Formats: sequence, C-alpha cells, structure tokens
Amino acid sequence: MKNKSYIGISFIILIFGIWAVPKIIAKFQKSDLMEMGPVPEFSLTDQDNKTITNKDYLGKVYVVEFFFTTCPTICPIMNQNMLEIQKEFYGKPDFGIASITIDPDNDTVEVLKEHANELGVKHYNWHLLRGDKKYVFDLAEKRFKLNAGEDEKEPGGLYHSGMFALIDKKGIIRSRKDSFNNPIYFYDGLEPAGIKAIKEDIKKLLAE
Repeated sequence: MKNKSYIGISFIILIFGIWAVPKIIAKFQKSDLMEMGPVPEFSLTDQDNKTITNKDYLGKVYVVEFFFTTCPTICPIMNQNMLEIQKEFYGKPDFGIASITIDPDNDTVEVLKEHANELGVKHYNWHLLRGDKKYVFDLAEKRFKLNAGEDEKEPGGLYHSGMFALIDKKGIIRSRKDSFNNPIYFYDGLEPAGIKAIKEDIKKLLAE
C-alpha cells in the first residue's frame, strides 16, 4: 500500500515538473523585442527637487516621454494615456516613467510638483524631470531622436513628439517589429493601439 502511495506521489511530482519547468524557463527567457541601443545618459531634477539619472532606472522597465505642462495640444492626451499605463503597473517596484519637460523656464520644480498632484501621479518611480533647455532639446533631438524644439507658429511656442520610448531593466531601448519585420523604434502615445502595444511589451520586459 505504501509503495502504491509513493508511486502515486512520484507521478504527481513528475507531471507537475513537466508542466512547471517550461513556464519557469519562459519567465527568464529574452522576449522577441528588438534592442535599439543604450538609453542616452541623462541627469535631471524631478518634482521633489531630487537629481535623477538614467542609472536610477537601472533594474526597472520604464517609459520616456517629452512634454510641457502648458501644452494645449497633444500633452493632455499623452497625460491620460500615461495615467492608464500607471494604473496597469501601479505597485510594481521594477517599473517607472520619465516625463521630461521641454519648457524648463516655466516648468519649475514647484510647477512640476503641482502638475504631478493635479494629474494624479502616484507611482513612486514616475519622475517629472527638468533641466537646462538646450540640454533637454539636445537630449530629445540628438540622443533620443524624438522631435522637440521651439517654434513661434506652434501652440505654446514649442513642439515635441507624441511618441513614447520603452527602456528595459539593463538600460536598453527596446522595440517591437511592424508587419514588415522592421522595428517601430517608438510607441504612439496618442492612439489606443500604441498604448495597448506598449503595455503588452512592458509585461514582456518585466518578465525577462
């Protein structure tokens, strides 16, 4: 009788092992997202007047955007979509957001703090960041390759991309492929399809 019980338990353990091992392996496998190169180095000040650098995000999957608090056009849409992303990953210590203002003359630490409160920024790894204007424009245009600059003809006198960059735990910019097997590089921060895609890919990177 004891032998039969032992055989039964061994069989259950064997079956569980066959079922569980592929799942454990899959959890630590690299996803199919492409590596687009290291995130540009940056050092900026957040809404709590703390210096935040790219190194503070190591070990975290995070999203980068460029915005400004008085933006009358695309920023309100980006804000709401980023809030949706925050809600999806709220409470995840290995997730973060970097929202970098392109209008530091207006967006002081105090203004960013007020904006964060009004917007509903709750995740402890969501930093609203500011720095010297030339430094930020260079960071956006030359290093991230995301449009940002001054233009009197634009509402608010500034322009910037509505795209989000996705960074993995090792500080590498990652991207899914399009239908032609080419990298999309960045995720549309204005359209539901782009937000759906980036949420799916954040989950993939968190599992790596």
